[in-house]
Amino acid sequence: MRLTVIGTGYLGAVHAACMADIGHDVLGVDVDAEKVADLAEGRPPFYEPGFEEVLTRALDSGRLRFSTDLREAAAHGEVHFICVGTPQQAGSPAADLRYVDAVVDGLAPHLSAPCLLVGKSTVPVGTTARLTERIARLTPPGVRATVAWNPEFLREGFAVEDTLRPDRIVVGVRDADADETLRRVYAPMLAADTPYIVTDPNTAELVKSAANSFLATKISFINAMAEICDAADADVVTLADALGHDTRIGRRFLNAGVGFGGGCLPKDIRAFTARARELGVGPAVAFLDQVDEINQRQRSRTVTLARRLLDGDLTGRRVTVLGATFKPDSDDVRDSPALAVAAELHRQGAQVRVHDPEGAAKAGLAHPELRCSADLLTACRGAELVLHLTEWGQYRELDPVKLSRVVRTPLLIDGRNALPHDAWRAAGWTVKALGRPAPPPERRGATATAAGQRRRTIIASPAAPGPEASAVPVGAGSVGS
Repeated sequence: MRLTVIGTGYLGAVHAACMADIGHDVLGVDVDAEKVADLAEGRPPFYEPGFEEVLTRALDSGRLRFSTDLREAAAHGEVHFICVGTPQQAGSPAADLRYVDAVVDGLAPHLSAPCLLVGKSTVPVGTTARLTERIARLTPPGVRATVAWNPEFLREGFAVEDTLRPDRIVVGVRDADADETLRRVYAPMLAADTPYIVTDPNTAELVKSAANSFLATKISFINAMAEICDAADADVVTLADALGHDTRIGRRFLNAGVGFGGGCLPKDIRAFTARARELGVGPAVAFLDQVDEINQRQRSRTVTLARRLLDGDLTGRRVTVLGATFKPDSDDVRDSPALAVAAELHRQGAQVRVHDPEGAAKAGLAHPELRCSADLLTACRGAELVLHLTEWGQYRELDPVKLSRVVRTPLLIDGRNALPHDAWRAAGWTVKALGRPAPPPERRGATATAAGQRRRTIIASPAAPGPEASAVPVGAGSVGS
């Protein structure tokens, strides 16, 4: 089929490449000429495992090309996918739909044949109905353009897999023709028995918002339990393990730590609450305000813990933050809890260095006041406190004995509760984490002998070492999450 994908950011670029990879003739469209040029040359504008390979394969097949011209898009597509951003409005929790509207306004006047517009962006419920009226006013007489919604469920770090082998496909349509068209688009996925859920557009729009709200609630719930564990001298990780054995609850997303971030979850739950208030049912999702508040509080609690461990004053103290991206296997630093904590430590007077395997450059652009490095040892050298805030696989493979020789003080905050604390303590580190009590002295002594015998090597950053980089042996182990 002839498809256009309008908006070639994280969602759109992956969707365009994957649709071409499964056999469609795809035109990707964006107003950013530099991004379009990079994609056309096979240069991904972001880091996503597996994406460069799919992009190259799609370009080489001749089934994928890119443009900045909506006129060309109108002439090309039987189906037009809308994949532009829906950020939070300035000064409001509501979603900013100006880019979605701009796609319709720029595309509709040039349409000359029947087509289907399919939204994939996360939008407030009722958007399909509003756009249907809008496009009816703008299309030339006699041209029928139908609007449907097909929400995306991509996880950064797994976006290619989630596109080619999704766990479900949800389509919100008003007629059988739109349903049949989308079945043709996703024929390879349906042949692999992917669940295909057909519903009305309003329900389809709600699915993504509801899913993100549920995940955010689960994460904030266990972080609320971490606060209680701190007050009660209990262990939130053991608590989460015990809860996770209940099949009604499950263990996934019950990981207490510095909280969630990124370009989706925080702004989506705020937009959901704003839309519910517009519909007159704000009390039904008022709890999401608390979910958001708990999530933000985890960041401030981490800063408070850091200040307490450094004798109540951060002024001039050397601090290293491991992680800049909001999650591993991504270079996305939007609303990153790690960067938020690093920036606040800097504001309170600390000398902050940030390491990230993929996101150091973007972190430096977003926060030029921070010293960001792609070399781990450079970032850690002389540190009085190390904070582990993004769960990159290479951090779990660190040798705490070797790292203790680089830092000034072997003091660690594990903001993701993901490191082997016994091994770090056995190597002489003081380890703190939200919701985790210190082990009793007899346990610390018992683990020191066994853990102290283990020797591992620091995993160097996959990025090229900088001028300050030291020669460090690289050990075996996963660098993914």
